[in-house]
Amino acid sequence: MGRELHTAFATAREVFGEIDEALKQNLSRLMFEGPEADLILTENAQPALMAMSLAAMRVMEKEGGLDLKRHAAFVAGHSLGEYSALAAAHALAIADAARLLKRRGRAMQRAVPVGIGAMAALLGLELDAARTVASEVAQGEVVEAANDNGAGQVVVSGHRAAVERAVVHAASRGAKRAIMLPVSAPFHCALMEPAAREMAEALADVALGEPLVPLVANVTAQAVRDPGEIKELLVKQVTGLVRWRESILYMKTHGVTALIEVGAGRVLSGLAKRIDRDLTGQSIGTPADIEAFLKAL
Repeated sequence: MGRELHTAFATAREVFGEIDEALKQNLSRLMFEGPEADLILTENAQPALMAMSLAAMRVMEKEGGLDLKRHAAFVAGHSLGEYSALAAAHALAIADAARLLKRRGRAMQRAVPVGIGAMAALLGLELDAARTVASEVAQGEVVEAANDNGAGQVVVSGHRAAVERAVVHAASRGAKRAIMLPVSAPFHCALMEPAAREMAEALADVALGEPLVPLVANVTAQAVRDPGEIKELLVKQVTGLVRWRESILYMKTHGVTALIEVGAGRVLSGLAKRIDRDLTGQSIGTPADIEAFLKAL
């Protein structure tokens, strides 16, 4: 993960080195060599995914002439990706983003003992139907819509038993399929309130500037530039619904025709195409991807 960027670009090596120094951890070696069991721990996976995104982003800026203010209308990120988006827009220092995500990962893991919480994807249901399923099976426990990913993909989160009931019950409300997700904690639900309080403390001590272009926030699906408001929304995001479908549609209604996914994987590009087929999506995570993008730019 990230080795190609590290090998190909001095700028990427600088980014990985900055993150390693900020965390007092050789995260880059863990990314390149594993073991995978350590890399996928929430406290490592969150800054690692940010490192991939920012390494590619800074290469495109410093070595390819990408100018965010000139070439982009908005930035957005899914869950932890909001920190990457803010760092990409020069509102948040890369080192601060890494430290915040490390703390966020630890706080989320501590908030709920392992085995108590769970998450599941309800496929073939829109948000309102998924919320109905959750309310019908709660039985006094927490089970909430956590991610509205669009195109009939809603993730629910909460107490394991309640989430398991939602998986069973979803078919009666029209779900094509419902599957438990291999996650270590029930993210984006009320059970994460202790983590939200910790992130409020962490964010209070961090300098956050105005992004070069507006951030489309997860919990409002609206554009925001004010640093104080952004901090409040980052805290709410820990327990709140990631309104990704609405975020994509908000950008489209404000003139966006192409979406560029920077970092590891192609999940968000795929979701965007399913949300609205008129939008084009491109994923950038390798030296070849960067070269092709910059030529087109």
